[in-house]
Amino acid sequence: MRRLPPLNALRIFEVAARTGSYAAAGAELGLTHGAVSRQIAALESWLGQRLFVRSGRRMVATPAARAFAGEVSLSFDRVTAAADAYGRRGARRILRVSAPTTFAIRWLIPRLERFHLERPEVEVAVTTTTTLHDELRGGFDVAIRQGSAEREAWPQHRAVRFLGEADTLIASPALFARSPIRMASDIAEHILLATETRPGDWDDWLGRAGLSPTTGRRRRMFDHFFVTLQAAKDGLGLAIGPMPVLCDDVANGHLVAPLPDIRVPRAGYVALVPFDADKTSSLAAFIDWLVAEGA
Repeated sequence: MRRLPPLNALRIFEVAARTGSYAAAGAELGLTHGAVSRQIAALESWLGQRLFVRSGRRMVATPAARAFAGEVSLSFDRVTAAADAYGRRGARRILRVSAPTTFAIRWLIPRLERFHLERPEVEVAVTTTTTLHDELRGGFDVAIRQGSAEREAWPQHRAVRFLGEADTLIASPALFARSPIRMASDIAEHILLATETRPGDWDDWLGRAGLSPTTGRRRRMFDHFFVTLQAAKDGLGLAIGPMPVLCDDVANGHLVAPLPDIRVPRAGYVALVPFDADKTSSLAAFIDWLVAEGA
């Protein structure tokens, strides 16, 4: 029989080496600092070699440990891929996706049937967050957030950018018919709908349009954007909305974008996969599908 190292200790070691500290590994795995330390010590005893050395108040992986961790990570990926490939055929696989509420409702969910046609064995379970910046907690296979795809922005996740975004003026067709907006200054006649969780939207758009921040003194504030969006659809005023998230609403005649050339570029959307997630073919297919849809 093969003489394998303790597999649980190996798993904890891989996370500790990747995250760079026992504390970060414990936070990712839901373990105490002491539990991580004991498992690393057990693996070091089995190997007969130190894997971490103290640097100040932290335990830092040695160069050999970092190389070993890379090999271990690749091995885990191969085991996961093999289990996925040779598991029970036809088994229903659940993919847990966390996404901001408006993005999920207006962009993701209307497109999901196309993914299900490609991968009928995968069930996508979507949970929503109320803001773009909600803390990344466990319980998902992939999270969709707005931000940079740089490694420094998401140190515990692999980030894949798949969709750009820009804000522009939106209104209901009925409101636009009653009081057309032909130039930026026309908004002074309207109520401006704003969102607490998107506080800079109007100031940014007014600046891009060359208008004073005090333009449109009549404003109504809502707590979340999906409420603001509904108010705009009901004709209660003008709002600032993200494109292409709302492109289908414009195409279907539920909204109009009166001044489409006045746009405020925003950070795009990224798909975030925890480094310790099971890298199944279902997950890889979903990421590829997001990139294709975003294109």
